[in-house]
Amino acid sequence: MSILDAPLARLDGTPGTLRDLTGGRPALLVNVASKCGLTPQYNGLEELQEKYGHRGFTVVGLPCNQFGGQEPGSSEEIAEFCSATYGVSFPMSEKVEVNGEDRHEVYRELVGTPDDKGQAGDVQWNFEKFLIDGDGTVVARFNPTVEPQDPQLVGRIESLLD
Repeated sequence: MSILDAPLARLDGTPGTLRDLTGGRPALLVNVASKCGLTPQYNGLEELQEKYGHRGFTVVGLPCNQFGGQEPGSSEEIAEFCSATYGVSFPMSEKVEVNGEDRHEVYRELVGTPDDKGQAGDVQWNFEKFLIDGDGTVVARFNPTVEPQDPQLVGRIESLLD
């Protein structure tokens, strides 16, 4: 079974799969949080969506409250914050756990991929990024401090679209 077939509801509670959120297109999966020092990365994530969405790419936000309780809000509060504060237009999932015994099925697959330093395993913090191709294969992992406009990240996205 592909990671794209993993059950994953939208932020509004609509049942579906990761494929429903990505549209079967290359995607950047990011565990997001509204009250984190890295939250301003939403600006860069939205810029990626605007720049590459028409070329068959999407960002997918996966809210997570496992790091310092930095995503405490309800689905409605998260949606309102993202829309009003950052103009987020990319799809968002329900809140998920990225680590531990209740780790979401999607993250069970993602965490096996090492980052550019060779580190695999648990997600380290909010805004860790996983780039997947249209088939759901993980092609790259970027640590939380890598900005969405980082040339290496952008280059990997563009390589999936050419």
